[in-house]
Amino acid sequence: MHYISTRQTPATPSRTFSDILLEGLAPDGGLYLPEDYPQLSAADLADLRVTLDNEGYAALAARVLALFIDDIPAADLQAITARAYTTPAFSDPQIVPVTRLDNAGVDLWIAHLSNGPTAAFKDMAMQLLGELFEYELGRRGDWLTIVGATSGDTGSAAEYALRGRPGLSVVMLTPAGRMTAFQRAQMFSLLDDNIVNVAVDGVFDDCQDLVKAVNMDADFKAAWHIGAVNSINWARLVAQVVYYVATWLRVTTARGLAGGDAVDARVSVVVPSGNFGNVCAAHIARSMGVPLDTLVVATNENDVLDEFFRTGVYRVRTGDQTLATSSPSMDISKASNFERFVFDMLGRDGQRVAELFGKALERDGYFDLSDTPEFAQMRSAYGFVSGTSSHAARLEEIRRTEDESGYLVDPHTADGMHVARQWASELEMPVVVMETALPVKFAETVVEATGRLPQVPERFADIEGRPQKVESLGNDVEALKALIEERVRPVN
Repeated sequence: MHYISTRQTPATPSRTFSDILLEGLAPDGGLYLPEDYPQLSAADLADLRVTLDNEGYAALAARVLALFIDDIPAADLQAITARAYTTPAFSDPQIVPVTRLDNAGVDLWIAHLSNGPTAAFKDMAMQLLGELFEYELGRRGDWLTIVGATSGDTGSAAEYALRGRPGLSVVMLTPAGRMTAFQRAQMFSLLDDNIVNVAVDGVFDDCQDLVKAVNMDADFKAAWHIGAVNSINWARLVAQVVYYVATWLRVTTARGLAGGDAVDARVSVVVPSGNFGNVCAAHIARSMGVPLDTLVVATNENDVLDEFFRTGVYRVRTGDQTLATSSPSMDISKASNFERFVFDMLGRDGQRVAELFGKALERDGYFDLSDTPEFAQMRSAYGFVSGTSSHAARLEEIRRTEDESGYLVDPHTADGMHVARQWASELEMPVVVMETALPVKFAETVVEATGRLPQVPERFADIEGRPQKVESLGNDVEALKALIEERVRPVN
């Protein structure tokens, strides 16, 4: 299995998994994808069901990942997933359990992705990524400086997965004042020597632009061994493909469809979306043959993705136009993983993708595919639809889901619930909302919706009272480089 860039030219060589694991962004500014997606037959899915039922999530992950990774021995990959997906690091031994909700008129489910160390779905990929980084760096005798950006959950998940690991330093950028107090405390209270938290004067997209700018400086990237944990890193995405396989298996099993015809039991998924990484993993699982029907992109008031799937126009917003909402992890207007889907949508035409993402966006701030045959076939070919939510809708969904089902959701998952109801009459049932985080991370909004604080898991007791350490930084790539040079200690 080799990998190509979304801006690939015929002269560009393909890369192995282990190479792109440490590299992150491709040298041409594109994102890596496999040359072809492996295919799962009905027999393959039945075999994976047996693996999940008898051996558990870690064993399933090893088998799915082996379809994409052929330069790590199978036994080593099994050991890596066994270390990544364990209890008590994950509070439920199923790792990704599913629950049917009692909602009138809708066969509605939640896939629980937030049982990890930081109570967010990002743990599903980050715990694996930490193990993969340590394994590959040890195999090469190398070191790595992770430079990442977060709107809330990616940063803490990455830092908890990488803290204290040999050969790894983490410089994580956050938009100053744009996260909840709990999210800030999760990150800034980590005082490990290899963790550097940076509050940037700007929005998440500014942080993401700084990360990309550092990656595009080839000399600096090479000198400081710069790598990525944002979902521009393919390993993040492939880890998320696994839980779509597991979700389909578990929902169809729970509905009594584990027999020979289970491959025909299609399931729709609703994915709260900001940077497009999570729902892009669903797209890849669907492309592999997992029977996912409709892929519903749920956004908040920052609706750049919803606008595209409704109109065919992808129009990024400026920092001033990016709203601060009560589902802050989705306050994003430049969805970096969206390029991967457009690459597939346009027949893997790297030159066309480079023109759209490398030139049109920089020149015009948007591109328009509304008149293309590819956009006309969006739902039939790829299953995508979308919807948007609001603060009032989030509050109503938090209240309603608890009243009807006895289950308390966070604001981002509430966005997904709201959009699921918008599409319920048109979706193949069942409908699974992919949970984003536990409510404790967004207590202020939960209190506004319910009048009371969410339960605090024991591992997070008094987290907001712990000492914190963070660096302040202007929106300046040269200042970021200087900070990296000052704070990162190369490993000889």
